[in-house]
Amino acid sequence: MPLALHNQLMGFTSKLLLHNNTFQHNQPFFGLNPISLPFHDTTRGTRLRRGPRFPVAAISQDFIKTTLRVHAEKPVQFKVRAVVTVRNKIREDFRDTMLKHLDAISDSIGTRNVVLELISTDIKPKTKSPKKSNKAALKDWSKKSSVKAERVNYTAEFIVDSDFGVPGAIAVTNKHQREFFLESIVIEGFAIGAVHFPCNSWVQGERIFFSNKAYLPGDTPAGLRVLREKELINLRGDGKGVRKLCDRIYDFDTYNDLGNPDEGIELTRPTLGGTQNHPYPRRCRTGRAPTDTDMHAESRVDLPQPMYVPRDEQFDESKMNTFVIKRLKAVLHNLIPGLKASLSADNQDFNRFSDFDDLYNDGQPLQDEIIKKFPLSQVVIKIQQCSQELLKYDTPKIISKDKFAWLRDDEFARQAIAGVNPVNIERLEVFPPVSKLDPEMYGHQESALKEEHILAQLNGMTVQQAIQANKLFMINYHDVYVPFVDRINALDGRKSYATRTIFFLTPLGTLKPIAIELSLGPSSGSKRVVTPPVDATTYWKWQLAKAHVCANDAGVHQLVNHWLRTHACTEPFILSAHRQLSAMHPVFKLLDPHMRYTLDINALARQKLINADGIIESSFTPGRYCTEISSAAYKHLWRFDMEGLPADLIRRGMAVPDATQPNGVKLVIEDYPYAADGLMVWSAIENWVRAYVKHYYGHPSQVCNDRELQAWYSESINVGHADLRHERWWPTLNDSEDLVSILTTLIWTVSAQHAAINFGQYPYGGYVPNRPPLMRRLIPEDEEEKKSEKEANFMADPEKYFLNALPSLLQATKYMAIVDTLSTHSPDEEYLGERQQSSIWSGEAEIIEAFYNFSAEMRGIEKEIERRNCDPTLRNRCGPGVLPYELLAPTSQPGVTCRGIPNSVST
Repeated sequence: MPLALHNQLMGFTSKLLLHNNTFQHNQPFFGLNPISLPFHDTTRGTRLRRGPRFPVAAISQDFIKTTLRVHAEKPVQFKVRAVVTVRNKIREDFRDTMLKHLDAISDSIGTRNVVLELISTDIKPKTKSPKKSNKAALKDWSKKSSVKAERVNYTAEFIVDSDFGVPGAIAVTNKHQREFFLESIVIEGFAIGAVHFPCNSWVQGERIFFSNKAYLPGDTPAGLRVLREKELINLRGDGKGVRKLCDRIYDFDTYNDLGNPDEGIELTRPTLGGTQNHPYPRRCRTGRAPTDTDMHAESRVDLPQPMYVPRDEQFDESKMNTFVIKRLKAVLHNLIPGLKASLSADNQDFNRFSDFDDLYNDGQPLQDEIIKKFPLSQVVIKIQQCSQELLKYDTPKIISKDKFAWLRDDEFARQAIAGVNPVNIERLEVFPPVSKLDPEMYGHQESALKEEHILAQLNGMTVQQAIQANKLFMINYHDVYVPFVDRINALDGRKSYATRTIFFLTPLGTLKPIAIELSLGPSSGSKRVVTPPVDATTYWKWQLAKAHVCANDAGVHQLVNHWLRTHACTEPFILSAHRQLSAMHPVFKLLDPHMRYTLDINALARQKLINADGIIESSFTPGRYCTEISSAAYKHLWRFDMEGLPADLIRRGMAVPDATQPNGVKLVIEDYPYAADGLMVWSAIENWVRAYVKHYYGHPSQVCNDRELQAWYSESINVGHADLRHERWWPTLNDSEDLVSILTTLIWTVSAQHAAINFGQYPYGGYVPNRPPLMRRLIPEDEEEKKSEKEANFMADPEKYFLNALPSLLQATKYMAIVDTLSTHSPDEEYLGERQQSSIWSGEAEIIEAFYNFSAEMRGIEKEIERRNCDPTLRNRCGPGVLPYELLAPTSQPGVTCRGIPNSVST
């Protein structure tokens, strides 16, 4: 055969093969229909017909075989295209602007600053190294540098061989002086269709990103195995040196940076974690130098200087802007109270309830006599005039429907099951209650509660009958506070009891408080019981007793249920996930949205909230002992196996096992809004996780043999929770059901559990009398009525005495400002059932379908919650002046809404 005819036939054959491959399988993406083209040929190929309409010459089989063999030996090269989505900053500072212009100039003169390289899942047979494309630079970077859009798309073209295989990774090199946020990359032109790379990461230097196809470690394609392990090694670091803000290294450390001993001994705090006396979960290591005073304490970084967290864990611009605005608002809110406190001692307390109203009406304006004392009085007047609206606090929901609801006993009880901290109430099983404290350390802690205290409130039942009928409940803060009460009461301006509150379940399904036990520390051994009032004197003592219960509740809520259980105890699982689970591991892909921002908000907490003399110590009764209370709760109360909702409800006696119920439990109080709504959300999460796990783990041996998964769980316990690693209650991880339980518990904790106890803080606590975080006076003793000046003040003006027992103006406004910030949803919030790039985050169609089913289930839950809140038979969430229970309604608008379940702990 003539050589020309031979070459022509080979060209036709290769184009025909490529043409068929491309147009039969390639799917359009965003309206584009890219095609594979032979190298050196820019035509779109010949239109294929069903069959020849003219005679053709016969071709021998030997010739065809020879042609195909030659074709196989010399792969045809063709072009594919990358569409790269970069997210711009909303606002740029001067440095950013200058670097951007310098980078644009560099690109305009032909420098290849942003370069991509495709990496195949296959390896070269001879070298056993991954197949790679040529390196391709992004086009038009300099031209698009001035585009103001939030997202900008760039393209790059690669030349690949026809035997390249499937792209599984892409190397991205950024030689610019300025980092950029890479949102995603889509590769178009392969026969399999578009290949997606969800990146969502800051890029500086060289990075590797994997496609959305998930692989268990043992199933990793040959071309990606080395890259998979190398990426994890880089993320773990070597545990040495000071971390820079641009680093992406995840490591563990103890909480040795809460104190500031260089500023004085009063700011010294114990290290939490690593000791038997103060066990604690681990936090993200920063590696800062020790303080001058204490070699074991890490030096502090105070705001506005940022504390290290891995670069991709830092708040994005929208989230940070929300925090900055709230911080500025908090400064303005505290400006006037701060001036009042510094210039006039008479204005440090609330003297009438109308003083609280002023916070929402006119923002506590300064009186003329106070302004005259200030050196720059005209400046103060100007600030007050210009910031009048900003100085006002938003009216909290608790007083929006009924201004005096908080005073009623039924509302006090309702908030125990439908308020911001509905997770401490328990069914009373033994009366009187029994302490679990060591009598050798704290003496015999016998309860002062007697049957005569509550018998008249039981609707004719005996105490034992009420217990057997599941009618008695308790909020028990006795054992939490007794070890600290003596030390707390020795602090200036702090007074506390260890409280127990007994509730009776009425025939209407509501609770009523029937007794409050108030215990002082072991040094005095004083105990007393306060019961519902019968006259004016006992009315105000009852109100003071309820306020002390609320202060106990606020402390346990913030230090234990909120900070410890949902923030601190989940951080080790997040750190270990980044260290031990590859980005292509299916469990990492599942957990990814539920880890967003947690490390950053926890770092901010160490800077401003839980640090020595921080907002928590300043605003809550335990003061400098706040974190020690949190550590004691971690040692004696926290158990991972009890963090799931059904297990927690059974532990507290608020539910009993019942196989006939959808969640396997039956509530003891049917109208328990937190539990009733929470069980729906728990079930939805569990169904979603089970579908996901079953897809990847079809056999129990796959869970046991997954070395990354086992390393993640082992490190989370043995390193992240090292102080409790020997406890026998840790769940095993031997099969898929174990994995479903562990993952469901984690996702529940960081999403719904956190939402239920976080986003109601300002709606309920923004009105301080409803939920005082701090108490400054004890209740006058009866025997002191005629000889105590305190009792005389109480008898003369009980309202003033009550208000003076609450936080001062400055303490109250500082607390209100922080819970306002913590209760705020940012505009970029992702809610349960939502996630970035929801249709392409996974490369498995079955998984995407299962996720959409989960999303639909969450929408159905939202509608059911709306229905329940309109049901007049559910008196704990519907009625005159009663707030609807929306804290577990999945979605929310930005701001303080008292609803919405974000995917992660981000506030």
